[in-house]
Amino acid sequence: MISSFRSISLFLQLILWLACILFGTGFATSGKAAPAADNSTSDVSALVQQLKSTDESARVSAAKQLGQSGQVAAIPPLAAALNDPSTKVRKEVILALAQFRNSQSLAALLTATKDTDPTVRTFAVQAAVSYYTAHLPSLGVSGFLKRNYNRAKSMFNSQDTRIDPGIQVNPSVITALIAAMQDTRSITPAREAARGLGILVARPSVPDLVMAAHSTDSELAVNALVALSKTEDITAGPKLVDLLSSPDKNVKKQAAVTTGILRTRQAVPKLQAIYQNDQDKDVRQSALQGLAYIGDPVSLPIFIKALWSDDKTDRTYAAEGMARVHDAKALPELEKRSKVEKDSGVRLAMAYAFTALGQQSHLKDLVNGFDSRTQSDNARTYLIELTRDKTYLQELYPLMNSRSARVREGICGVLMYTGDASSITPLDHLTRDRNSDVAAEALRALNSVRARTNMPGAGTVSESRGINPAGVRKTKFSFILSYASAGLKPCPSRNGLSANG
Repeated sequence: MISSFRSISLFLQLILWLACILFGTGFATSGKAAPAADNSTSDVSALVQQLKSTDESARVSAAKQLGQSGQVAAIPPLAAALNDPSTKVRKEVILALAQFRNSQSLAALLTATKDTDPTVRTFAVQAAVSYYTAHLPSLGVSGFLKRNYNRAKSMFNSQDTRIDPGIQVNPSVITALIAAMQDTRSITPAREAARGLGILVARPSVPDLVMAAHSTDSELAVNALVALSKTEDITAGPKLVDLLSSPDKNVKKQAAVTTGILRTRQAVPKLQAIYQNDQDKDVRQSALQGLAYIGDPVSLPIFIKALWSDDKTDRTYAAEGMARVHDAKALPELEKRSKVEKDSGVRLAMAYAFTALGQQSHLKDLVNGFDSRTQSDNARTYLIELTRDKTYLQELYPLMNSRSARVREGICGVLMYTGDASSITPLDHLTRDRNSDVAAEALRALNSVRARTNMPGAGTVSESRGINPAGVRKTKFSFILSYASAGLKPCPSRNGLSANG
């Protein structure tokens, strides 16, 4: 699968960097909480008094400093300040509360999701989600920079973001986000709540997300469909088939992908008809992508034909579909195409298909994909699907000694989703890797595996100002992760948030 993920990421980081230079504004792009100020108890008391000032700017400043203080005694007065008449102050208070990672501050944030002002509610929803992603909201950008930042953020969106496996979300958070999604006073907080439910992989919200997917608001519907993909609840699929006839192009495209991820076989006839007859190329490709996720043998002739398309994205989806059909009849066409295929992304997808069809010699081709900046995400997701078969899982362990740090880190990312008790020892070894990125990824994966195998010391969010090592993952194809994490047999933000916007 080909995407502009890397360029979008760099574009977003560039905008945030420019903001820091031009305006001196701190953005949470690295995922690190703001350093605690060295405030004494007397300083906090003075700031609490300042929080009651008649001057709005003074109250804003007090809230900001209380958030940076690290003093839990600041939480009750900050929570009380959520009733401040100024929306600017309330947003700053939410930002301050988001810096305290404990149940008391979280409860206050959930209260703010009911604020009368829609912009405050939206910011509160984002802050509540940040409790689990450990990427704090940050102060706003203005003018030209803000407009371009928002444009980048809309491209670099939460379709690619979800918490790591094993992270346990407080039910009260899910309840609050569902309520915000259903709040009819304003659509913007509802859209953000649907997005947040997806990031938190909130399976209890599936019935509500299905309802939201049928909203007349296109953005809310698409956000709900994306969230449903991440919940991995295949029972939702049949309830979304009617959206394949939506007059809204974006809803129709996302419905095609989501029904595919949820392996909704009832959708196959409609998806085939869309792929063969729809006049919109983007819609046709989404239908092919959906068919590729499902991997129904009846679609094999479509995949064989698409493998010879002039469009590399079609060829990629075709190869992926052949992998999931798991029919050796596809091998001759794959062999023939492999002799002339030049595109690296398509070749990686074909390596996935060859491996899924029993040619394990291609497994190393997939692992080597981690060394490519443009293909590493694809390599990871293909390997996640394959390693549901523990035979492939065992084949990965020797490769964890690779000289390439990217390969070692990439395999850790795979084991985060598919590792079992046998993965603990090799992962534990890499937590002491000389490369800090590898060590960090190994720690996250180890935490997820321990949670999945019911071992102690994993699956909770630490009540601290630091970052939980098992926080949030962005991947170009989180949908494939959802497909694999659902237990289906194959052949589971980071954006800076504006306090003022």
